Amino acid sequence: MFPHARRRAGALATAAALVLGLGLAAPTAVAAAEPAPLTNLAHLDFLLDEVTPPSGVEGHTTYRLDEEPTLTMPWTYADARDGGTFERVGGGAFDPATGDWGQGAFNADDIARAAVVYLRHWQQTGSDDSRATAYELLRTIAYLQTTEGDNAGNVVLWMQPDGTLNPSAEPVELPDPSDSGPSYWLARTIWALGEGYAAFAEADPGFAGFLEDRLALSLGALERQTLSRYGEWLESDGKRVPAWLIVNGADASAEAALGLAARVQARPDDTAAADALRKLAEGIAAMSDGDAQTWPYGAILPWAESRSMWHAWGSQMPAALAAASVALGDPSLAEPAIRDAAVFTPILMTAGGPDNGWLPSPTDRVQIAYGVDSRVQSLLAVTEATGSSGFAALAAMQAAWFFGANHAGERMYDPATGVVYDGLQPDGTVNRNSGAESTIHGLLTMLALDERPDLAEQASSLTAVTEQDGLRVVEAESAVDTDGTVTTPESWTGESSWSGGALTLTAGQHAVLDLGEHDQPRWVDPVVWTDPGQTSTSRWRSLGTLRVTGPEQGISPTPGVLLPWQLRSPARHDDVRVDVTSGTLTLDTLLVRPLVSRLALAGEDGSMELRHSTATTPQRLRADRGSDVAIYDASGTLLRTQTLLPPGGFAILIPR
Repeated sequence: MFPHARRRAGALATAAALVLGLGLAAPTAVAAAEPAPLTNLAHLDFLLDEVTPPSGVEGHTTYRLDEEPTLTMPWTYADARDGGTFERVGGGAFDPATGDWGQGAFNADDIARAAVVYLRHWQQTGSDDSRATAYELLRTIAYLQTTEGDNAGNVVLWMQPDGTLNPSAEPVELPDPSDSGPSYWLARTIWALGEGYAAFAEADPGFAGFLEDRLALSLGALERQTLSRYGEWLESDGKRVPAWLIVNGADASAEAALGLAARVQARPDDTAAADALRKLAEGIAAMSDGDAQTWPYGAILPWAESRSMWHAWGSQMPAALAAASVALGDPSLAEPAIRDAAVFTPILMTAGGPDNGWLPSPTDRVQIAYGVDSRVQSLLAVTEATGSSGFAALAAMQAAWFFGANHAGERMYDPATGVVYDGLQPDGTVNRNSGAESTIHGLLTMLALDERPDLAEQASSLTAVTEQDGLRVVEAESAVDTDGTVTTPESWTGESSWSGGALTLTAGQHAVLDLGEHDQPRWVDPVVWTDPGQTSTSRWRSLGTLRVTGPEQGISPTPGVLLPWQLRSPARHDDVRVDVTSGTLTLDTLLVRPLVSRLALAGEDGSMELRHSTATTPQRLRADRGSDVAIYDASGTLLRTQTLLPPGGFAILIPR
């Protein structure tokens, strides 16, 4: 199967189209030939394979299995080979004697998400091939679902090349066996079943009824394992967190919520799905924290067991809340999503983009398609929920990562082949393998862009980062003057990660840290390790006094916590001195952020710039006379003034 040309209703092929979308004046657009779609399913088609599972496997069956015994699913990985070719491979060690992999050839996560790709492509284009593939993938994910016993509704993660299930993979993954409890793959199965039901409800009522039954089976597992704790609250390093998230994850819960929102939109009378959606959405919303000045800067955190972790992969929490707000008719559910989109996302973008881990310093700066797509989907979902063109503009700039607007300056997606590379290393090296997850999430972004031709044209034309000035890290152990002690702790704490070494200062000790030259004041957020009940007081020259008390551990995996702390005033010098007056201060890094950060992208056909304010007062916006400017406040509302950037607000600038 190869991609089919999709039908577009009037492509807007110039940057002026996006400017018009911002509500600004723009030159008259010249009619242009309809561009080819960005979505190319060829590589994902290549990853697909067919297997016939053994007959009579207890607890595992699917729709019309006797009549249609073959199942379809994508190989997990595709390793690059000479000449631009790829070899499909499984996960874990390969046993040539049995043909098995330590994990398996195929997994439920990728099967479910691939089904979403083909469902959306079918719905957008009318492709019969995509409809048929979506049908087969949904049959397959249903086969991996356990249908009876104590684990009914849960999902086995791995399958071997011969169709046998591998509930206990090597290396071990939790839960083990993989269908013995709630999991990411249960959440993603709910996502696929929900969108599958919505797509097939009218096209194939018989199959839709089967998907409806399997979704109900999944909801039964979700209810007894997770949602039965609805209303129960726990503490994690001093933060009140919900007890009813799937595997304590707002990230996992968000992907289930996407499927439930699709189901509720298609069947508003399904009170069980609506109830589950509302409960998950409330739990996800409770993981929102901070603002433009304080960690995590308005983000929705992904894991209830850590106040110190944010990761781009799977960060569809805003998308889920926006979808839930629309499906349930409750705008309040979108408020944390709006804050994440308007405040945190510009901070992330101007700092370098969707890193795999801010822990809490951006220590894992690998970037992958899953992270980029999660940000794009969230921005577009918030656009749909609010109508704000500012979020659409941010989505276009974020999606440009696939076309070269990244720190390597390299295309990560090839529309001619449908290949999405597996990752971008911090040093700019591209991982040129192209497995299922990367391919799936790259295609989900392309499908979203193809639905919005103006954004597609803008995103694909921005191919380079020309300027970036945002959050950067100063390592504490790099102090230019100190009488403290430098140590090198083990990196992973169980819930966060040290950026490198640690600098410990006791009462009477000091350190001077170089912030580097800059042309504007900067916030300085010390990242401090504290044990429960530990206190310290330190004076930071011209920035204020910092008093830190370690919170109680609660459900977090490790006693003690790494957290950024806010100082009262921004730094106006190129260095900062800290003097400890009581207790012990253990520093990991300083997060240094300009009051107004910026990101400029460009290509042969134009450029686009983002500016974002973390100041507490309005900041004058300086722009070239030849630029169209749209200024938004911290809620994404377009403002009339074009000269002042409000606290927490952002601006989009497009040269004429």
